[in-house]
Amino acid sequence: MTTGALEQTVPAAAGHLPARPMLIAGRWCGAVAGEMLVVENPGRRQPICTVPRARAEDVNRAVEAAAQAFPGWSRVPARDRGRLLLRIADQLEVRQEELARLIAEETGNALRTQARGEAKFVVDAFRYFGGLASELRGTTLPLGKDMLSYTRREPIGVVGAIVPWNAPAQLASLKIAPAVCAGNTIVLKAAEDAPVAVLMIAGVCQDHLPPGVLNVVTGYGAECGAPLAEHPLVRKLSFTGSTAVGKSIMRAASDRLAPVSLELGGKSPSIVFPDANEAWAVDGIVASMRFTRQSQSCTAGSRLFLHRSIFDAFLERLVAQTDKLVIGDPLEESTDIGSIINAKQFSKVCGYVQDGLDRKEARLVMGGLPPSEGPLTKGYYARPTIFADMSNDWRLAREEIFGPVLVAIPWEDEAAVIRMANDSHYGLAAYVWSRDIGQALRTAHEVEAGWVQVNQGGGQMLGQSYGGVKQSGIGREMSLEGMLDSFTETKTVNVNLAVPPPETRH
Repeated sequence: MTTGALEQTVPAAAGHLPARPMLIAGRWCGAVAGEMLVVENPGRRQPICTVPRARAEDVNRAVEAAAQAFPGWSRVPARDRGRLLLRIADQLEVRQEELARLIAEETGNALRTQARGEAKFVVDAFRYFGGLASELRGTTLPLGKDMLSYTRREPIGVVGAIVPWNAPAQLASLKIAPAVCAGNTIVLKAAEDAPVAVLMIAGVCQDHLPPGVLNVVTGYGAECGAPLAEHPLVRKLSFTGSTAVGKSIMRAASDRLAPVSLELGGKSPSIVFPDANEAWAVDGIVASMRFTRQSQSCTAGSRLFLHRSIFDAFLERLVAQTDKLVIGDPLEESTDIGSIINAKQFSKVCGYVQDGLDRKEARLVMGGLPPSEGPLTKGYYARPTIFADMSNDWRLAREEIFGPVLVAIPWEDEAAVIRMANDSHYGLAAYVWSRDIGQALRTAHEVEAGWVQVNQGGGQMLGQSYGGVKQSGIGREMSLEGMLDSFTETKTVNVNLAVPPPETRH
């Protein structure tokens, strides 16, 4: 199913804009009410296309289609399901550049530094989970010579999945591929700001999967996401997004005791020891802060704890390195940093920057408010901004900004910096920088986070179990363990082998 075919299925709306439909029960369709949403290119503040504005009745259609498809799909041998995922990966690989350009256009993430990597990750995710299909197996327990006891890994049923706009294709693949591989059917709600790449992935999947196995709906959270979370036929919820919305998802699931997986927000600490005042650590801080994704990442290391003895020198190096990054149109090859996703988020980020500028105790090290004139005013472009401050308690050091605003805080005592790092209701990621590996590992073990990197600041990798602690989430993704725990249920079967022979009747 090509992108062009998607455009032709539903008549164009909103003037000249192409309309991209949803996928329900193997068919491309609009919302029952006929309403549409406009998707914008945030780098140019220009509309791209329209998508259906789904509501509860559309969600119900999708969930019922998934429920009808589940019995047949769950009986397909696991290895055959895996082979289909491998074919999907092969087809996505052929269209990888097309997918990357869709991601860059709708998210504002730069094509060269972000979108191409995300498109490759999508291919790798389907290939990885397709290869794991044969691992969907149970265990045999030695309970005695006359007892056979074994477990089975069985699919849960209909999965309701919701993804955000910051890495929509990557996060959608991390829900679709393992859920489908495990024998579930799925209804996925795409982010209203960035649904196009997800719809393309769905089109490729639909070329290989039976109707109803994968359904994708588009719309607002309250109108589309909430009905999905509350639907009685949804047996499992998988959500990636803000902590506040994650709590509402959990409340909705609690009414019917549906299991949930939540990958939520973060305010990740990055602890730099005195022996790491070197270029490699500076490069790592730039990477861990996710500046080239406009820091619109829940793993951004936005609390930088620098040892006092290197504080000013390290910041000087960091400013020099960050200043080399080029801000501009996401689709330009020269661009390192793209645009913020939309006007609301742009205004929010600017509000945090202004709060920092107004704080007497804070020192602006670089950046500040966006320019008021010039080419960057054509999109939602924010400048990498660094504040130096003594406090771990002020708003910019505690709240998830989801924008390129970094707070640097000095420290001297190792125990004290660990206490500061852990003084947060978040616990998703953390970073430790030191040449003393014993010191680094001791710190890594003490920091309260689901994922800690030592002397590196890159992104997550398939095969590792990834997720948060505290209010950063529940459950794990990206691994075999994550697939088994999130998308299967364990059934135990006990068999008495010592059944006496049939009675002889006279």
